[in-house]
Amino acid sequence: MKKNAFVCLAALVTGIFITSCTSDDGEDCPGDFTGALDANEQKLIGTWILSSIVSMEEVDITDDGEDNPSNDIYAQYSDCQKSTFYTFNSNRIYQLGQSQSFEGCEKAVTVEGSWQLTSQTLGLVRNCTLQNIGVVFSADETRFSFSGNYTVTEENGNIVQTDITFTYTLTP
Repeated sequence: MKKNAFVCLAALVTGIFITSCTSDDGEDCPGDFTGALDANEQKLIGTWILSSIVSMEEVDITDDGEDNPSNDIYAQYSDCQKSTFYTFNSNRIYQLGQSQSFEGCEKAVTVEGSWQLTSQTLGLVRNCTLQNIGVVFSADETRFSFSGNYTVTEENGNIVQTDITFTYTLTP
């Protein structure tokens, strides 16, 4: 059960809004994003740390033996899961990963791809997959959020369909 909940949470963190193309179905893989950044894209340069995950429905994903559902999924995460980050570089390369400075993060993986921000849509290309995520920036552009509808498997096995908002905060 714990593994099932972790797999679901890993999918949540990455924001699964995926359109994929592979050579297997006759389609070409999307190319990496290239070119100079425009003024709108400059605000993404830097490292953004996961700072909030809020669910419309209360869920219980903790393995603590108690029935204690909450809308605050972030509070139910381990330190390792909370350490999820995006780093966006000016050369259009991004990394998505977790800090390895917490217990349980020793095997954390960092993935890399290319990125582009068009208006309020963040495009990410990695492993022949294109993700288009609708993002909303805070007024001071130090936080961005994205939302979607997800299926969460709770620790007790209940399945909950709910809207979830992920927020990332720019590190100084």
